[in-house]
Amino acid sequence: MLRVGLTGGLASGKSFVGRELGSLGCLLIKADELGHQVLEPGGEAYDAVIAEFGPGILNADGTIDRRKLGAIVFHQPERLAKLNSMVHPPVRARTQKLIDDFAKDHPDGIAVSEAAILIETGSSRRYDRLIVAVCSAEQQIERAMARDHLTREEVLDRLSRQMPLAEKVKYADYVIDTSGTKERTIDQTRKVFEDLRRVIVCDSAR
Repeated sequence: MLRVGLTGGLASGKSFVGRELGSLGCLLIKADELGHQVLEPGGEAYDAVIAEFGPGILNADGTIDRRKLGAIVFHQPERLAKLNSMVHPPVRARTQKLIDDFAKDHPDGIAVSEAAILIETGSSRRYDRLIVAVCSAEQQIERAMARDHLTREEVLDRLSRQMPLAEKVKYADYVIDTSGTKERTIDQTRKVFEDLRRVIVCDSAR
């Protein structure tokens, strides 16, 4: 089985690429969704996060308000690091279990893990191949403003805290440019998928 990492920057198109890979038969694991799950009541990080950041981050129903939590850590790197130390280990454990379960039934399959900070955390080294989705900075800004209802200044602030896409592509085995039409992005993604399948065939033949 082939383990593939999929990353990019804010609104760079990685989720679109991930969905297409999923439609082609890959197992798609979205780290952001797993992050939500471990913060839910009963989740692995729920109690520790409340103990660290206080009951003020809770909604009336006892769930964690991720916007309130984000507002606390966004401009405080040390508190963000603390939050990540609580969330990332159980997310990695859930990811590994999904991959292991998939491998049992699909020994020649492709498991794709989509995450925003695979390179920054060093997690990219655990994958056989790395895909980076890219587009222009202006497209990132426009897409994020439309999708997340952010101001241009808010988007620029977030982008300033991320590794530039030009730096991320240095680590990539495949770069998918999402700046064109959806059809062009889909065509690139399918070509990457076909190459990944060839990698599996070659590995199996050894």
